[in-house]
Amino acid sequence: MANWHIGVIGGSGLYDPGALEDAQEIAVNSAFGDPSGPVVTGKIGGVQFSFIARHGDGHRLSPSHVNYRANIDALKRCGVTDLLAISAIGSLKEEYEPGHFVVVDQLIDRTVGRERSFFGNGVVAHVPLADPVCPRMATMAAKASDKAGATVHENGIYVAIEGPQFSTRAESFMFRDWGATVIGMTAMPEARLAREAELPYALVGMVTDYDCWREPDGDVDVADIMKLMSTNAENARAMLAEFAAALPKVRKASPIDTVLDTAIVTPREKWDIAATTRLDAVAGRVIDLFAKAKD
Repeated sequence: MANWHIGVIGGSGLYDPGALEDAQEIAVNSAFGDPSGPVVTGKIGGVQFSFIARHGDGHRLSPSHVNYRANIDALKRCGVTDLLAISAIGSLKEEYEPGHFVVVDQLIDRTVGRERSFFGNGVVAHVPLADPVCPRMATMAAKASDKAGATVHENGIYVAIEGPQFSTRAESFMFRDWGATVIGMTAMPEARLAREAELPYALVGMVTDYDCWREPDGDVDVADIMKLMSTNAENARAMLAEFAAALPKVRKASPIDTVLDTAIVTPREKWDIAATTRLDAVAGRVIDLFAKAKD
């Protein structure tokens, strides 16, 4: 059992410096390159939160250029216990209207060319990912969204596309046929990497548009999305306050906390020294266990 420390990945507008107690901006170095920007850490309702703006200051990074590994490694180095991702999404379902919140529980990965793992070069691990979202975190996020006054839908199926372009109409129809209910560009490999870092992960999507399947609405309009995002950000900040207020006083252990115990397949004596050094935060718990066992 331990105290909660919630990592939040989203836009810089999600944290109001006036609402974040004891706020500090920390530049965190990562073994996996430069994160999107500094970590802003402080307290909401007495609970420690650490934020990182996924696309950097001024939204300067496209989804394909976000260093997802560095962002999660940096938050892990700050001591976060759980991750809450917040992002804009398109709706692939009529009843998921712009302005609504969707708490995702499944993901379809259509991204290409992104670094998908912390492991593989000197230390190999295969983490289970059948259920990529932590049900405890997702349930708490859904309840907090409802208390904050948002219209919230649970059990969303998110298809992650590479971008930065939006999907074609044929693709939008195809994703609906697959059973996807929302679409975005950032949940993968974010959720994969969170699992490898033993961080329970949940995603709250804020619907901004209907993608392009809903004829005769036409194509996605960025101007319309930006108008809605400011309102959604206000609702997201209210959700975070409700989320903090409802957290149990003590954090009970999650099975995800120790997922690497059975995931690393490279024998300890074969671990590459450079790879082990890079993993000092992501897999630090396991590295320490092996070191103690050796002693």
